[in-house]
Amino acid sequence: MTPHHPLLGRLERFYDAVSRPVARAEDIGPLTLFVREGTGWPLYARPALRETGPVSADDVDRVRERQRALGLPESFEWVAETTPTLRAAVERSGLTVHEHPLLVLGPGALLPMVRHRPDGITVRMVAPADPALPGALTVPHLAFGDPGTRVGTAGPAELVAALPRYGTPDAVRAAADGIRAGRTAVAAAVDDASGLALCAGQRLVVADVSEIVGVGTLPAARRRGLALAVTAALAADARTRGIRTVFLSASDEEVARLYGQIGFVRVGTALIAGAEG
Repeated sequence: MTPHHPLLGRLERFYDAVSRPVARAEDIGPLTLFVREGTGWPLYARPALRETGPVSADDVDRVRERQRALGLPESFEWVAETTPTLRAAVERSGLTVHEHPLLVLGPGALLPMVRHRPDGITVRMVAPADPALPGALTVPHLAFGDPGTRVGTAGPAELVAALPRYGTPDAVRAAADGIRAGRTAVAAAVDDASGLALCAGQRLVVADVSEIVGVGTLPAARRRGLALAVTAALAADARTRGIRTVFLSASDEEVARLYGQIGFVRVGTALIAGAEG
């Protein structure tokens, strides 16, 4: 594996390490399958960090067979520039590949620090005992269930109805433990009147590298700049904690341009593959 950008090697080590505290890693040929233990989003397979040969479609098929046996999504994630042979193998196996701009926060980024907005929303980091934490864990599920940036119908009532499914005591306990341990950080845009999180996201941490993930806005609250504000809050918090490298994968080029407004620059392409339908 020969990274094109000097930061990609750091990111590759992060990808290999970030899930290990909450998952077991199964090496299957030149790939590593991460199997989450406990609550949380299902994980994926990715190129093994150790030196391996090219990845074949047979290697991908073996991992998919194991994922099916475990009842996991047949999902793979990797960086195009770091593992260029994997895309062809994944496609020969019958999976669909989606491209996402891979962005890193530039050293000269000037992050906006708006906390109390004139529209009655406060953007803040969420502490372990914050009453907004269950909603912050739930919002992304509603956001990703209605993808895109158009304003949708799911609003506060749907968020409250979804709390028992996604903001469970176990999920809140796991998130709070991660925050206390310094493995994760959560930020949210909270409605001052209701106390509900209208947008939220997380930051995963390994040493001095951090990835911003799962930033999602309640569909009815879109087009108000909340996702950008939450992303900026997560990035600014990382800086105050001495994190050297802050990165994220944008959903598409339009969103990547928005992140560019707060100082993120493109360093590569993140690829996600899965079975369609």
